[in-house]
This record gives sequence, C-alpha cells and structure tokens, in this order.
Amino acid sequence: MRKSNLNTSPYHRIVVKLGTSLLTGGSDHLNENIMSSLVAQVAQLHRQGLELLVVSSGAITAGRYKLGLTKKLRGIPFRQVFSSVGQGRLMLTYEQLFSRHNITVAQALLTKADLSDRAGYLNARNTLLALLELRVLCIVNENDVVAVDEIQEAKFGDNDNLSAMVANLVDADLLLLLTDIAGLYTADPRRDHDARLIPHVERIDSKIEQLAADTAGSLGIGGMMTKIEAAKLATASGITVVIADGGEPDVIVKLAAGEAIGTCFWPLTDKLESRKRWMVSGLSTRGGLVVDSGAARALRKQNRSLLATGIKKVEGDFQRGDVVTVYDHKGAILGCGITNYSSSDIGIIKGAHSKKIATLLGYDYGSEVVHRNNLVVL
Repeated sequence: MRKSNLNTSPYHRIVVKLGTSLLTGGSDHLNENIMSSLVAQVAQLHRQGLELLVVSSGAITAGRYKLGLTKKLRGIPFRQVFSSVGQGRLMLTYEQLFSRHNITVAQALLTKADLSDRAGYLNARNTLLALLELRVLCIVNENDVVAVDEIQEAKFGDNDNLSAMVANLVDADLLLLLTDIAGLYTADPRRDHDARLIPHVERIDSKIEQLAADTAGSLGIGGMMTKIEAAKLATASGITVVIADGGEPDVIVKLAAGEAIGTCFWPLTDKLESRKRWMVSGLSTRGGLVVDSGAARALRKQNRSLLATGIKKVEGDFQRGDVVTVYDHKGAILGCGITNYSSSDIGIIKGAHSKKIATLLGYDYGSEVVHRNNLVVL
C-alpha cells in the first residue's frame, strides 16, 4: 500500500471488522476507551466523505460480563443467551460513542441463511447501500441467537467471514480486519521470537494457509485462519484486505490513506458485478465438479466454458441452475458457476462428448455444463 496524505484516500467504501480481543483489550468486558478511539477514527473518515460499515464482534463477551458469568459455560444455548443480552449493550455503547460525533447508527443482524439465496443477498445489499447513501453508520453483526451453525464455527468464525461477505455485498474497496496482532507472520509471534511480519500477499495459496494455522485468541472464536479465509473471499471479489493491529494509533485513518501497516492482501481481479460476487461468496454453493487437467487449463488460460468431456467427478446433490464449485484434479478450487445440468445428469454425461448428451439423457440443455458467462475463475 502506498503512502498518502491523511486527508485523502485511495479508497471510497471501507468495511472495518473489529474483533472481540481488540474491543475488550484482552479483558472479560468491552473496553469503552478502546472503542471510543476506534469510533473517533471511523467518524473522522465519515466526515471526510468516505463510506464506512463496521462489522463488530463482542456481543457474547458483553452478555457474559453483564450476567456476571465469568466462567466459560459450555453449550450453544448459553452462548445464544449471552449474545441476546450483550447485543443490546454493544449497540448502546456504539450509539453513545457515535452520537458524540453527530453520526446516526443502524444495526444489521445477518445469518448465512439470509444471504444464501439470490433474493436475500440482493435485499441485504439494497438495505446496506441505502444506509450508506443516507450517511447512516451501520453496525453489522451475526445473529447468533438463531445462527447455530455459525456459532459452532461452521462458517463465519468471529465475524471474519461475515465481514468479507459484507464487503462483497456492498462492493467495498477495502476490508480492514483489525485484531490484537499486527498481521500475518512467518510463525506465531506469541511463541516464536524470530517470527517476521509478512507485509503483503499477492495470492493466498497453500503456503499462506499453512502459516495461518490457528492462532486463535482466548476470547474470540476465529483465529488467523478465519481471517485468511475472509481475505480469500474478499480478494476474489476485487477487494483489498488488510489484517492489522487495531491498537496502533490512528490505524484506521492511516490504512484508509494507503499507509503500509500490517499485512495487505491484493485483490485477484477487478471488481466483479453483483451476480458473480454472489457466486464467489460460496453461500449458495450446492455441490462440486472435479475436472481433468485439460479442462482446468481451458478454464484458467483460455476463458472457455466447462464441457462434459472434461468432468471427472460429481460431488453433492444439486439441480440445474444451482451454483457449484469447480475443482482441478488435485483438489484446488478453480472457480464456481451456475450449472446447466443436475448432479444426476452430469453423473451420466461426465467424460462424454457434447454431441452425445442428447443420446445419453434423452434431452439436451446445451453443450456447456457451465457456460463461461456463468463462470467465475479464481
């Protein structure tokens, strides 16, 4: 990221994710002094005309503290109770802090199910964009009271992946994942004094994923791995991502100005249009297709459609029109797209020439299993 004057920004629309360990300062309750500093930075950028959304963790910790239950109680119902109690307190704190800067706040509670279908995705997108247009600062959190899968870490993990989805939803320019660690290191800096900060990552590959092997904090659900997963989704949608220490002075303002702090993940593509961003999100994926090396090369290098002849294996149960993930023969994700055939159909025609589809099935929806116009290659 290049140096820039603090009064200007190379970014216009920014999503800021604030982790539990950051908001609590490592304690068992929300730290209002820390939150006040973060809010002041967001407010400064808001006054400069930038558009911002905040994805905030901390509700479960706030609820546990309010109820006086400092010991970890096991079980999803307890965590849902803590979230129910704490969410109001979290929002009240934000309401009070932003009111000092004459900024109106709103709340949006989302779950995976809300975004998994195209209509829900567009409804959430339209609401968030309308709030931005009205200059309302939206605080986004996961609806932990009903989102059982996510509270079990199945998907969103401490709101990291949710923040990437929000950035995807609103076509953000920059996603800031702020935590209590300075970024991605060559090793866990809490255990290895020789660990070095990695300043930028051009592509998230297996080596980067290995480096992220779980440095989860004691309070939050997510560790570095969930942040890397979030960065992978956001960069695939054309969004720049930075993981940085939220405790560094004026870190939000400096990052918005383009200063090099933490670890920056460069976008893999130009901005995708809305339908493709929805496919890339993975929330709507119903199955998978494994292709041979020839098909993988045609998709990656030649911008070709996926034909039946290149398909080796079908995974999952899906229907025509569903979104599927496409893998190469080594198991690496190639991309995703909307399939013209069901999983049962593809099971019959896989490996066959397109001219034989009608004979094998008794009908024909076209020679392409996934047309290039309905395919996003990552």
